[in-house]
Amino acid sequence: MEKLFAIGKVTKVFGKKGDVRCKPLSRYFEEYIDEKPLYVGISEAVNTAVELEAVIPSGKFPSYRFSGVDSRQSAQSMIGQTVYVGVSEHDQINWISEDLIGFGIETTKHEYVGILKEILWLPSNDVYVILNGKKEFLVPIIPEVVRHLDWDFETIIINPMEGLLD
Repeated sequence: MEKLFAIGKVTKVFGKKGDVRCKPLSRYFEEYIDEKPLYVGISEAVNTAVELEAVIPSGKFPSYRFSGVDSRQSAQSMIGQTVYVGVSEHDQINWISEDLIGFGIETTKHEYVGILKEILWLPSNDVYVILNGKKEFLVPIIPEVVRHLDWDFETIIINPMEGLLD
């Protein structure tokens, strides 16, 4: 089953051919915009499927050309809309979904760790901020640590490295 995940926001028009600039909302933006089915819209429920026709290098921030958007005027209507990718529920990008806030965190040995309070987007990797009473744990979101997301029981299973929860 495919679900939509927000990876960027259209911020402005670039040029006369309908190219747009996008602000990444995920560290996976560059990787996913080329590889996954794309949708642009005001919400997950109200969007349109699009195809990425071209990535146009232009200084520090590239521009993007989507199918069916071939003029500056049609690109203007996209400003403020969100770029979504279609992903499976097992896709690694789900590990950083805001929908996880409030999920319980358990170890692979069924030990309670705490509640997911926040997800930080850091340069080297994303991090879960887990709260347990007055204790706060920072857990890297990497495959060696995050083992499973259980959407039905709203639980994240982790395999903590030695010293991670001390």
